[in-house]
Amino acid sequence: MSHKCMPIVMGHFAVLAWACAGTPPGPNSSGESKRPNVILVITDDQGYGDLGAHGNQMIKTPSMDRLWAESVRLTDFHVDPTCSPTRSALMSGRYSSRTGVWHTIMGRSLMAEEEETLAELFSAAGYRTGMFGKWHLGDNWPLRPQDQGFEEVVWHHGGGVGQGPDYWGNDYFDDTYEVDGTWQEFEGYCTDVWFEEATQFIERADQRPFFLYLSTNAPHGPFLVADRYSQPYRDAGVPETMARFYGMITNIDENLGRLRDLLEDRGLAEDTIFIFMTDNGSAAGSVARQKEEGSWRGYNAGMRGQKGSEYDGGHRVPCFISWPNGGIGGGRDLSILSAHVDLLPTLEELCLLERDGVLPVDGSSLAAELRTGAVERNDRSLIVHSQRVEHPVKWRKSAVMTERWRLVNGKELYDMQADPGQETDVSAANLAVVSTLRNDYESWWRSLEEVHGETVHIGLGGAEDPVELMSHDWHTKDRGTPWHQNHVRNGHVGQGPWAVDVARAGEYEVTLYRWPSHLEREMGMVEARLEIAGQEAQLQVEESDRSASFRMRLPLGPTRLHTTLTRPDGTVQGAYYTSVRWVGE
Repeated sequence: MSHKCMPIVMGHFAVLAWACAGTPPGPNSSGESKRPNVILVITDDQGYGDLGAHGNQMIKTPSMDRLWAESVRLTDFHVDPTCSPTRSALMSGRYSSRTGVWHTIMGRSLMAEEEETLAELFSAAGYRTGMFGKWHLGDNWPLRPQDQGFEEVVWHHGGGVGQGPDYWGNDYFDDTYEVDGTWQEFEGYCTDVWFEEATQFIERADQRPFFLYLSTNAPHGPFLVADRYSQPYRDAGVPETMARFYGMITNIDENLGRLRDLLEDRGLAEDTIFIFMTDNGSAAGSVARQKEEGSWRGYNAGMRGQKGSEYDGGHRVPCFISWPNGGIGGGRDLSILSAHVDLLPTLEELCLLERDGVLPVDGSSLAAELRTGAVERNDRSLIVHSQRVEHPVKWRKSAVMTERWRLVNGKELYDMQADPGQETDVSAANLAVVSTLRNDYESWWRSLEEVHGETVHIGLGGAEDPVELMSHDWHTKDRGTPWHQNHVRNGHVGQGPWAVDVARAGEYEVTLYRWPSHLEREMGMVEARLEIAGQEAQLQVEESDRSASFRMRLPLGPTRLHTTLTRPDGTVQGAYYTSVRWVGE
């Protein structure tokens, strides 16, 4: 693999971290406490049923299956039903909405700068930190992974390779990704690149323990992978889309096996906490039955719902944790109700990390349960929802969960012990349970109402200059946000403001583009308009112009940046791309 530079809680539903329990990290040869390495692998859109160890008779995942056999498996582990919310909760140990994230676009996938992330905790404890792959919590300062505690980063922008904020023309093969603030070309398939960069990170000479966050964009669509991974599934009768989806997972599996072999070869496996999980339910048509009329229909482990769903198939996912030297492993199931928010307090305890405590977490440490396997039934409840709107709507696509019950959308009640497929609503026969769970939700919602009225801002005049904005992060009132490169190619008509925060007062140059600036393509527009910080300006432009630039003095503080481009036929749209550069005092 080679690359080269290019110039281009409240009540009983939210519980804080439990007191330390179990054995701390052991001493090294000098008698000092030795902290374990930590590797967290998260795949994108791979559901609970999309691996062999969970009963899928078609997919081939020998490395994941081996990890399953050697780990403690959290069998009732939940995340949010979509990408960014899960990642914000994972990074912060707090409910996603509390961090400002409840969508994957529209400026609502941006995690608040103030959140204390896993990477920041590990960095403060003397770890070196690396992130490779998908971030999807903000592409601009101060929200980028390198702003949030990661020392080394190689990543694509937006929510997937080839989306609007990503480098133009990326298509999973021989792409251009950001490396510590600079776009660089890579050779090879995206997943292979992430794992190769992770391998180099591990092998780098450094005496510090490491935290590695390996976040693949696969098997998120578009479903692109070399034929050698997908063809065996076509030959077995799997429909084309799912054959490619499964092929992407098999490629991840192959890389996962090589990564674990590397740890063993370098003598690191025994003292590395290895976590494997996914970010939401399956996105490739996994239905509850396996075969029908000889054609493979997918496998969802008997669950209802898929990615985006409030039913368990949308948010119950695999989570395997192994740490041989820490007594975590052996192929055991742990059935306790758990979630993404629990991993930060769990790692905090296992690795002797220290939070500043300013922002209380919503998760609970599972360290003692992971080590002992002891499970006490508890009355804890957890809540997930799938909003995907500019402003959250109460009860929208929500699930209140206990170890026995699921209250869906505030109305439907399912007994998961008797009905794990969530087929029979038993709310009428269990009104007291419904009332209790509704009260839990009400308390949770009240705790979030203030955050729901706030907005996370992209910084101007700070560590990133110029700031390159993309319409993916417009705040719009409908679903017409042009978040993908195909929207740009097709001339999607839409507009909306970016929420920005001027960190340094002074003169700025704001340049509007129809296409990414480095393409140097004609805009095909006749007028450009800019609104920011109570100021408005407009320019008459030629269709052959490649951009429209404005200079304005901007005061400190948050504001909205709104652009307008007018086509020759009078159609009005926003500038998909806008560059903001600080000029001087």
